[in-house]
Amino acid sequence: MDMEVTTGDVLAVVGSNGSGKSTLLRILVGLSQPTTGSVSGRPPRIGYVPDRFTVHDRISAISYLTRMGRIRGLSASAARARGHHLLERLSLVGGRNAPLRTLSKGNAQKVALAQALLIPPDLLVLDEPWSGLDVSAHGVLAEFIDEVAAQGGAVVFTDHREAITETHARGAYNINDGRVTAHGGQHTGSRPSMTELVLTAPPTGVTPIEVNWSVLPGVTGTAQRGGEVVLRVTREHSDAVLQTALQHRWSVASLTGTADERSFRGDVRGTTR
Repeated sequence: MDMEVTTGDVLAVVGSNGSGKSTLLRILVGLSQPTTGSVSGRPPRIGYVPDRFTVHDRISAISYLTRMGRIRGLSASAARARGHHLLERLSLVGGRNAPLRTLSKGNAQKVALAQALLIPPDLLVLDEPWSGLDVSAHGVLAEFIDEVAAQGGAVVFTDHREAITETHARGAYNINDGRVTAHGGQHTGSRPSMTELVLTAPPTGVTPIEVNWSVLPGVTGTAQRGGEVVLRVTREHSDAVLQTALQHRWSVASLTGTADERSFRGDVRGTTR
């Protein structure tokens, strides 16, 4: 196999049942290793939705997402808020307090999607993500894919339906007879236009409300610079982030464009048996 994934890509992996699509995705995220060869440039934040999501637990959907968020470095309150937001967007039947083991396949898939997006991923890998989802959730999944790509991440997914891959993918790889080849040419997405937003605390006497900036849509990087908070934001989300900052009593020091966009290039090279 010889496969390359870069910033902004939305790629489909196509092939017949048993061809090795799921194995390739597991290699991509690091859960399996190629028999020979290597994977280079794997980014630090990866979201993964397997083809089967085990839901036999008594734990509720929101409790599960809160625990997963804590494992990934979020505070309990931030993880719970992020999980609630994602489940609301996906319209989880039964609500956030529904026990996992009571969920249908489609609703379990919604929880699987939510856990993959708790931290905005640099790479989102989805194995048959549309399987079992209701029609309304199909649109939300498409929005998630577009948002990850717009924020400077990449998305790789599998689906056996040609209409899905043609609609949502910008390029494709085909698995046939043990080989992975670019299918119909690889069309990588353009890097998103970025802005740098510098925020400061308000004047003495006004206390700003703490915000977990990294989980806001469009925020691809955060940093402290003296008494300032510096955010890297995709241009299309900058207005929403500005509004959030002002609502939480932060002052805007500057807002400028930047050409220094975060990027990664990942390569999978080798064989597997």
